[in-house]
Amino acid sequence: MTACKGKIVSFEHGSASDGEGLRSVLFLHGCNLVCPFCHNPETLYGEGREITSDEVTARLKRYLPFLRGGGITLSGGEPFLQRDFCLAVTEGAHALGLTAIAETNGLIADEALIAALDGIRLDIKNQSGESGERLISRYSPFLSLAKAAGKDVLLTSVLVPGVNDDRASLAALAALKAAFPFARGVKLLPFRKLCMEKYDRLGRPFPYADKEEPSPSALARASRLINGEE
Repeated sequence: MTACKGKIVSFEHGSASDGEGLRSVLFLHGCNLVCPFCHNPETLYGEGREITSDEVTARLKRYLPFLRGGGITLSGGEPFLQRDFCLAVTEGAHALGLTAIAETNGLIADEALIAALDGIRLDIKNQSGESGERLISRYSPFLSLAKAAGKDVLLTSVLVPGVNDDRASLAALAALKAAFPFARGVKLLPFRKLCMEKYDRLGRPFPYADKEEPSPSALARASRLINGEE
């Protein structure tokens, strides 16, 4: 594939929490949502910078000894907004023997990019008290393509106390999980406020500044409810 340009906010290396193995993480600029818990507001309001897919491949090659068994994670922001760039980056990673996965909100069901990726971490947005039927309807186009392509999919959801930690919200996630059993289940991510300094630097209010962070026990209980263990 011909090298193309993309817009990013940062390119970090050595993550052990963004997929299998040690990974480089490319945070792409731009998103089609404005989530109130977003911990990367610079992908929404900052200017970003241009980089070519060839530059990304060259950087990956430098870190290759450390990335064996891992690869690159396309995050953001929303990587599916930069389809051609992500396809080129994925091709470059594969040429080096690395995997490429994406962290996405699942609202852009692009068949070619889904097919090219090795895995997907799909973050479910359930902050509005929506039913399982509504979540299934929203994410069915994306998940159906991922299933047909035989992709490894992990569902994630940010748990915010007082917003989506009630039984109804967790039951909706359980219903989505049951509707697409090929996915590896739902991983709850704890809401955190470490991003507040970023909002301050950008001169933006943090919408969830008044929300509490979940305790480990609350996170564990929510996981049990999703899995029908409580």
